Amino acid sequence: MAIIDFFDRGWRINPKATAYIQDDRHFSFDEVGELSCRITHGLLAAGFGTEAKGAVWANNDVTAWCCTLGLWRANLCWIPVGARNPAAENHFILDAFDCEVLFFQKEFATVVAGLIPELPKVKAWICIDGDSPEVPVARSLQAWVAEQPATRPRLDVDMDAVVVLSATGGTTGSPKGVMNTHRSTQTFCAHFMIGCAYEAGIKPVNLAAAPITHTAGLLSLPCTARGGTVVVLTKPDPAQLLGAIQKHRVTEFFLPPTVIYRLLDIPDLGKVDFSSLKYFLYGAAPMSVEKLKQAIGTFGPVMMGGYGQTEAPTSISFLTPGEHFSAGQLTSDERLSSVGRPNPLVRVEIMNELGEILPPGETGEICVRGDLVMKGYYKVPEKTAETIVDGWLHTGDIGHLDVDGYLHITDRKKDMIITGGFNVYPSEVEQVIWSHPAVQDCAVIGVPDEHWGEAVTAVVELNAGQQVGADELIALCKDRLGSVKAPKSIEFVDSLPRSPVGKVLKKDLRAKYWQNVDRRI
Repeated sequence: MAIIDFFDRGWRINPKATAYIQDDRHFSFDEVGELSCRITHGLLAAGFGTEAKGAVWANNDVTAWCCTLGLWRANLCWIPVGARNPAAENHFILDAFDCEVLFFQKEFATVVAGLIPELPKVKAWICIDGDSPEVPVARSLQAWVAEQPATRPRLDVDMDAVVVLSATGGTTGSPKGVMNTHRSTQTFCAHFMIGCAYEAGIKPVNLAAAPITHTAGLLSLPCTARGGTVVVLTKPDPAQLLGAIQKHRVTEFFLPPTVIYRLLDIPDLGKVDFSSLKYFLYGAAPMSVEKLKQAIGTFGPVMMGGYGQTEAPTSISFLTPGEHFSAGQLTSDERLSSVGRPNPLVRVEIMNELGEILPPGETGEICVRGDLVMKGYYKVPEKTAETIVDGWLHTGDIGHLDVDGYLHITDRKKDMIITGGFNVYPSEVEQVIWSHPAVQDCAVIGVPDEHWGEAVTAVVELNAGQQVGADELIALCKDRLGSVKAPKSIEFVDSLPRSPVGKVLKKDLRAKYWQNVDRRI
C-alpha cells in the first residue's frame, strides 16, 4: 500500500464519519479527503513531481495534516519540521533536504519571512490559515485550492519512492536526512495494526497528544485506516490531555517517558476514568521500570512499549500490554525493562564488531533487516554504506536477545562509558537512580578523568518539592551495581535538556565537560 492508501481505506469505510476532532470541531473523512485532493491537484498543477520535497511548519492542526496528506497523494515527499524548533534548525533541514514547497501557519509568518532569502529552492509558499502580509510571496491555502477539483487523481506509485524525509534526532550531532519509502511506512503500519488488535466492529480513537510532525502523525495512520477517529490536541497541556481521554473515550495514544513521568505527578490522577484505553504506547527513550509499574497501576494493563528508530520507523519491536504480566501478576523487572519481541516483518540479530551473529544472552550491536528499514541517508551515500551493511541496518544500539526472544537495549553504542578499562552502560545506572522516589528523571554520562579516563557522572532532575543527597544516590548505586558502575559525582539540575520528542540530549550535557578535550560528543 502507498502511504496515502491508509487514509483512503478509512475514507472508503466511513466517508461521513468523524475522521478528526480538534477543539470540538469535527472533520469528516469526506471533508479531509476532499481537501487533500484539492491540495494534490494544486501541487500537480504547479509542476511538482514524484519525490519533490514539501514541508508543513505548523502546530498540531487538522488542516495542516491535510497538507501532509495532499503531499503524499501527489507522490511528493514530506519533510517533518518541528513547529517549535529554532529557526536556524528548520532552515538547515529545509535547505539541506531541498524543500520546494512550504506550507506554514500565520503564527510562524515572521520567522518564515526572514528565511525566504535563505531558501532559494522553495518555489511555493502557502499560508495554511489565511493571508500572510509578512510573506508577500505566499498565497493562502483557501485561495490556492479554490479552483482545484476534489477528485482523487490516479497516479502510478513506486513503492520504493521516498515519502518521508526525516531529520535524525540531533542527540549526537547535525541531523541527517532519513529516507523512508511507501514500503517502509507500510511495514510500520502493518506492525502497528498487528500489535494493536481490535475486535471486529470496534473503531479506535487515537489521541494525537505528541507533535504530529513526529511520531504521533505516523501513529495516527493505522487508526485512520480502520475508519477510526483521531483527536488532535493543539497544546501540550496535561489537563487537556486527561480531559480528552475521558470525553472522547480514547483507546490509544503515545507519549515519551518524560511526559508520562509528569502525568504521574498530577494530584488526583486516580480519579480520571481511563477505562476506554486499550493501548498506551511509550517509547522514544528508555523508561524507568519503577515508573512503568506506577503507570500500570494508574492507567491499567494497557501499557505498550515500543522500540524503533527514524531509520526503522517506530516498530522494530513491541512489548504488548499482556507481556507486562506473567500468571496474572506483573512480570519480572528484567522483562519490564525489555522492549519486547521483534515484530513479524523484520529480522533482528545481535552482532559483534566482525558482523558475526551472537547467541542469546551475549551483548553486541542490534542489527535489523527487512522492509521496515530506510532507503538510506539523503545525499550522504558514505553514511548509508556505514549504516546498512549487507542489507543489515546497524542501529548503533547495544543490547541482547534473551532466551525467550525478548530484546534488551543496554545503551547507545556512542554513549557507553569506558572507565578504568571497564565498560559501563548508562541505562543500567539510570534504572537504579530512577528507582529512588525523589527522582523525576536522570541522565548518566562519562566525563574526562585523569585517572580513570572517564568518570561516571549522573545529572539528576528531582520531583517537585522533594530532596535527596548525592551521597544517598551514589550509595544506592554502589549497593545495586558495585563501585565501578556507581557515579563518582551527581549534578542536580532544574530540568534536563530534551529534543522535541522528549529524548534527553546527552551531547548537550557532555559538551561542557568535553570541550577542547574530546570531540566524540
